[in-house]
Amino acid sequence: MTVSVLGGGIGGLSALYYLTLRQNATKIKLFEASSRFGGWIKSSKDDKTNVVFETGPRSLRPTGIPGLATLQLIENLGIEDLVVPVHRSHVAAKNRMVYAKNQLCMMPNSLKGIFTTIPPFTKPLFYAGIKDLFTGKSKVPLEDESIYDFIARRFGEEIAQYAISPVICGICAGDAKEISVKFLFKEIFEKEQKYGGVIKGIFKSRKEKVQDANAVTANTEFTKRAKIEGWSIYRMQDGVEIIPKKIVEHLQNNENVELNLNSTCERITFKNDEVHILINGNTQISKHLISTLPSFTLGNLLEHQHPILAKELKSIQYVDVAVINLLYNNEDLLKQKGFGVLVAPSENLGVLGVIFDSCIVDSKNNTVLTVMSGGKWFDKHYGKDSSIQNIEKVALENISKILDIHEKPDVCLTHLNRQCIPQYIVGHHARIERIRKYIAENKLSLSLGGAASDGVGVNDVILSSKRIAEQLVL
Repeated sequence: MTVSVLGGGIGGLSALYYLTLRQNATKIKLFEASSRFGGWIKSSKDDKTNVVFETGPRSLRPTGIPGLATLQLIENLGIEDLVVPVHRSHVAAKNRMVYAKNQLCMMPNSLKGIFTTIPPFTKPLFYAGIKDLFTGKSKVPLEDESIYDFIARRFGEEIAQYAISPVICGICAGDAKEISVKFLFKEIFEKEQKYGGVIKGIFKSRKEKVQDANAVTANTEFTKRAKIEGWSIYRMQDGVEIIPKKIVEHLQNNENVELNLNSTCERITFKNDEVHILINGNTQISKHLISTLPSFTLGNLLEHQHPILAKELKSIQYVDVAVINLLYNNEDLLKQKGFGVLVAPSENLGVLGVIFDSCIVDSKNNTVLTVMSGGKWFDKHYGKDSSIQNIEKVALENISKILDIHEKPDVCLTHLNRQCIPQYIVGHHARIERIRKYIAENKLSLSLGGAASDGVGVNDVILSSKRIAEQLVL
């Protein structure tokens, strides 16, 4: 049996890796349209300072089943010594800020903080918890709603506007007033619907034993370390790109694996029990196809044969995000250390947030920042002029406004990632179910991976690929 994989990002590479762990001898082919593997994960090192810049994902969380899967992958690849953990006691884990009401505001990082009125809120956050406890259960069960509406209903408008909306900018560069709570915060939404409140749901479900037959449950000394040492997040020495690079090295040594770059898929056709994949004008025939392509790309490839499926796939929106890496030869520019600052959409600025890289890893006595810009509002701020020069100009203006840094950076690198993050608009969960139901009912030899199907984070994508590989009948 031959399995083909489309897309050489972390999703496609992970799927291949987990397939090679199966006992069955299977020929696996991967096709990547670009000239490199890794997808949106890309790390580069500044020649003069040896500082590592990330133009995509930069840190990972060790928590939950997805976090465990990634930690185990890292260990299996033999690169656990390259993990740089950030412990919960670290300033970058404790101090997180939002820019709202035209000011930089520190979010509470202790129990005492929720009983104090702090900007941008007009009353202590304690009252938000009281509101959730006394709001009660919805009279009519909800199928889905926006994260903004969900939080406003349970905790109040201020929490939705100044706390959650900036967080959604950081997670998927999207508008909390559009993003589905059922998809992005599925567990919290379901607990609220079942128990009549978020806090009630958390406490009442503590004793419920959640089992996941598809997850690796065996902890190793390495994975236990993350919990024992209290890791909040972790990064990789020399950049996150080391993960896909090591997967490629592993796969290159497997005689059943064929890796192909510069290989553009032009059409996908299902014939009986086969998949005919047109790559660079040549037809590849496989028994099964795993696609980690953006959903709109996959939709275009299927439209000639399955227009209904294509329409569903192409209806998933994606946004553009500009990543601006800044380095200043001055280690004392930040007035407040921390992980970074997220910007409330209500401020109507051209940036989503700023990550304080030099507070998280050793940056050789420099101040290193990463500005995330655009997202849902990219066209609004850059539609008429999306040149690199203008994007950098807006970024530096906002660095000055938000962080009171007026120096010119010694290094400024900008990457424009077009259509890089899917938007989980209300109803997304139901749409993904319809897509998978169509595939099953039409008995298509197709599995869907990637960020649009099971979650935006690197951990989610890796776990999704792991499950696909394990469940595939070979």
